[in-house]
Amino acid sequence: MMKIPVSKINWTVPRLAITIGDPGGIGPEIVMKALADPRVTENCDLTIVGSRQILQETYQKLSLEKLVYWENLKILDVEFDGKLEDISLGKGNAVSGEASFCYMETAIAQTLTGEFHGIVTAPISKTCWQTAGHKYPGQTELLAEKAGVKKFGMLFVAHSPHSNFVLRSLLVTTHIPLCQVPVTLTPELMSWKLELLVESLQKDFGISRPKIAVAGLNPHSGENGQLGTEEKDWLISWLDKESDRRPNIRLDGPVPPDTMWVKPSQAWLGLQALTYDAYLALYHDQGLIPIKLMAFDLAVNTTIGLPFVRTSPDHGTAFDIAGQGIADATSMKAAIQLGKELVLQRI
Repeated sequence: MMKIPVSKINWTVPRLAITIGDPGGIGPEIVMKALADPRVTENCDLTIVGSRQILQETYQKLSLEKLVYWENLKILDVEFDGKLEDISLGKGNAVSGEASFCYMETAIAQTLTGEFHGIVTAPISKTCWQTAGHKYPGQTELLAEKAGVKKFGMLFVAHSPHSNFVLRSLLVTTHIPLCQVPVTLTPELMSWKLELLVESLQKDFGISRPKIAVAGLNPHSGENGQLGTEEKDWLISWLDKESDRRPNIRLDGPVPPDTMWVKPSQAWLGLQALTYDAYLALYHDQGLIPIKLMAFDLAVNTTIGLPFVRTSPDHGTAFDIAGQGIADATSMKAAIQLGKELVLQRI
């Protein structure tokens, strides 16, 4: 794992790089809209990483001067191989993919040298990255590779506006086809994902004795082998071993996937007090469908296991509405706020 030179970081306030994502999407718009909120910008140092010309064109096209002063925006202008005139709002292509990749590379490099405590990333298009020749499943994998870490995870966090409940869910497997999930899941993978989750709950959220619910893989958690054998073959015994090995945490499961989200959804609405500190979902949609139903505009993706903080809105580039001025910056605001909180917790 690459270490950040402590001497280079200003420890007085969180210093965050905010990448604009794919410049053909809503990234430039939601970044500037988020920075128009004084609650987002207070007690921190925020730098937009992207193309100054793209940002200025978006600013003028959408009349964002009604929200934020251009002079208040701190911008790190990034050069890349491609022509800015080949990028247009509402369309993603190889050039926009190359641009967003370069924004990320720049933000990561400067964070690793100590210029920033962490990175908040606007959405990119995985297809545009592939078209530009960058064969990464997503930003998370690029972050991990550049930081030199092999064990990392996608933790989704959302603060309920209806109660004090904080929803946290870690995905054990992420961007793989559904048919690969059963063969990818192993006791070893489960153990190090759980290790990452426990470490994050303790270090980033101050929860010393966390309570964690672990989902089953199959309907009804296998129904004693009638609807799938993974639970019976190894998942239940894995849970027993981890519970014995970790007496300071509470592990419950395997919880049937169709019922695991009932109590958190009630807690989200303030109807249920008893719940868990985190939920361990075994594959992408098992964790993300309920999160997006409860907290689509509020959920934040944070990469755990990195030597720095990384957060991101839990939505995509929305090419279909880019350039229309109607993009909602709520999730971007939440991502910046969580980034600030995690940095302050660590320092």
